[in-house]
Amino acid sequence: MSQTATMEHAVEPAETPLTPESWGKTGMWIFLAGDAMSFGTLLAGYAIIRSSSTNWPVPANVLGISLTAFMTFLLICSSVTMVKSLDAIKNGDKSGFRKFMGLTIAGGLIFLALQAYEWNELINHKNLGLSENPFGARLFGTTFYMITGFHGMHVTGGVIYLAFVLAAVHKRNYAGDCYNLVENVGLYWHFVDLVWILVFTFVYLL
Repeated sequence: MSQTATMEHAVEPAETPLTPESWGKTGMWIFLAGDAMSFGTLLAGYAIIRSSSTNWPVPANVLGISLTAFMTFLLICSSVTMVKSLDAIKNGDKSGFRKFMGLTIAGGLIFLALQAYEWNELINHKNLGLSENPFGARLFGTTFYMITGFHGMHVTGGVIYLAFVLAAVHKRNYAGDCYNLVENVGLYWHFVDLVWILVFTFVYLL
């Protein structure tokens, strides 16, 4: 083998990192960064309104902390099943993927059902409205429904996204082709769960 041929064999051409898979993950991270700013703005606004109010009620006296703590635990568990579903698809286990993804979707649906129950109790039994309530500060209800409702919309979108990915993987013959698809929806779902922990801490506990 000539010296030129040896050099050509030793120096391999560099591969571009701009693959469809990397673009998808990059796009998801950009979306989540923008969404984090939205939630950050809402929580910062809540903190400003609350700190400037002289009659802000103690959240624990109005909101159902026990119920919401269970909802938080439920979302944390759904993050675990999301990790399990990604691990299953990585190993080509479509049966395990369907099981754990189904549990993740179920966790999201139960969370939404419990949030609807919570809102019904607050509106119909505690008279917590958007602008009028018997607990003091008029904006208490406004900020509560805005923040929790905005998060609830994200959970709803996440459940639909999860269901779409579940159906897409079911239609494909080779599970290994679906790893990036599942990884991207996993990033979104973990973000939604993390945001809820922040909402639960700032709105319900502090």
